[in-house]
Amino acid sequence: MQYLIIGAGPAGVTAAETLRRLDADATIRIIGDEPEPPYSRMAIPYLLMDNIAEQGTHLREHGNHFADLRIDVTRGRVEQVDAAGHRVRLQDGGSLSYDSLLIATGSSPVHPPIPGIDGPNVTSCWTLADARRILAGARSGSRVVLIGAGFIGSIVLEALAQRGVQLSVVEQGERMVPRMMGPEAGGMLKRWCESKGVSVYTGIGVSSIDAGGVTLADDTRLEADLVITATGVKSNVGFLEGSGVKVDQGVLIDRHFRTNVADVYAAGDVAQGLDFSTGDYAVHAIQPTATDHGHIAALNMSGQAAEYEGSLNMNVLDTLGLLSCSFGRWDGVAGGEHAELYAPDDWRYLSLQFDGDRLVGANAVGLSQHVGILRGLIQRRTPLGEWKERLMRDPTRLMEAYLATTQVI
Repeated sequence: MQYLIIGAGPAGVTAAETLRRLDADATIRIIGDEPEPPYSRMAIPYLLMDNIAEQGTHLREHGNHFADLRIDVTRGRVEQVDAAGHRVRLQDGGSLSYDSLLIATGSSPVHPPIPGIDGPNVTSCWTLADARRILAGARSGSRVVLIGAGFIGSIVLEALAQRGVQLSVVEQGERMVPRMMGPEAGGMLKRWCESKGVSVYTGIGVSSIDAGGVTLADDTRLEADLVITATGVKSNVGFLEGSGVKVDQGVLIDRHFRTNVADVYAAGDVAQGLDFSTGDYAVHAIQPTATDHGHIAALNMSGQAAEYEGSLNMNVLDTLGLLSCSFGRWDGVAGGEHAELYAPDDWRYLSLQFDGDRLVGANAVGLSQHVGILRGLIQRRTPLGEWKERLMRDPTRLMEAYLATTQVI
C-alpha cells in the first residue's frame, strides 16, 4: 500500500505515524514545501520569547525519528492532483503515485489589500522564515506595529511584548479577539494590554504602510521599524483546481475524512469538517483539531471505519499574564439562556451559554481553574438538571456542577 500525505504539519505527521502503527509494510511518504523538518507553528511564539531554540519547534525531537519509522519526508510543492490516475504532479516536473492520498496542506496568512503591505519592513508570523525576520527586527526598544488582534495576533502580541519592543496593536474589529469573545471579555483584554504598556487601537483599519510605519484610517500615524500582519488565514486549496475534489472554505469531507473523490482524504486546517457544537461543516484552524484529524483520517485510510464526532471550537490565550478562553457556542444559541459574571476591577469575567439544561459555550477571563471543566461539560453534553439554575444564579459554581453531574455510580 502506498500512502501519500501532502503537508508536513501536525495533521500530516500524526497521520503518517498512525498509518505506520497500523501497517508495518506500507510505503508512507510526506511531502512538504518548507526546507525545515516538520514543525509546529504554535511553537513559534516560544521561539520569539527565546524560551526555545529553532529545534524546539520541531514536531519530533529526534532527527532520525521519521527514518526510524520508515516514513519518507520529502521537500516539494504539489501543483496538481490527478485523482483518476492516482498521481500528483510536482512543481519541479516530477510526479508521485499513491493508493491513498491525504490532503493536509494547512493554511496560509491572508493579507488585506493595504498599500505598502508588500514592503520590506512588513512580515507575517506564520513560518520559521517569518520568525527569523522578526527576531532580527524586533529587538528591545524597537518600534513594532502588529496588525490584527485575533487569536493568532494575540499570541504574537505576547511574544513581542516579552521582547521589550514598543508595541502598537491595530484591530479592525470593535474589540480584541472578536471571533472568540464578546464585548466585555474582549474589552477587558484591551484594557489589560494597555495597563502593561501596549497601545491598542480597535474599531479602525490601516489605510497604508510605508518604510516609516503605519497610517490608520483616521490619519493617526504609528511610527514603526517593523510591521507584522496577523489578519487571518485561509486553507491551501489552490492546487486542487481541476482535480474534481470539492472545495468550499476548505476541502469538504465527511465524518470519515473522505472527500467526494475515491481514495482522497483531507485533514487539518485545509479540511472543512464536522463542527461538534453546530452540526455544520467548518474549518477549525487550531493544532489540537489538526492532530485529532490526522489520527482519525489515518484510521479510515487504513480501512477502519472511524467516525468523527466533530471538532470543538476552543481557544485558550495567555495574554501578558491574563488567561482567557473560549469554547463552543460562546456567543449563544437562539432561545438559549446565559449567565454572566463581570468583575472588571478584579480582571475576572465568565459567561456561560445554555441550550436547555446543557452548557454549549463559554467565555472566561482571569479564571484559569475553570478551563478543563468548561471543556468537559460542553464535550460531554452533560444534562445539568437543577444545576443549570444554580449556575444561572452563580456561574462560578462550575466545579460543584461538574462533580454533581458527571460522577459515575
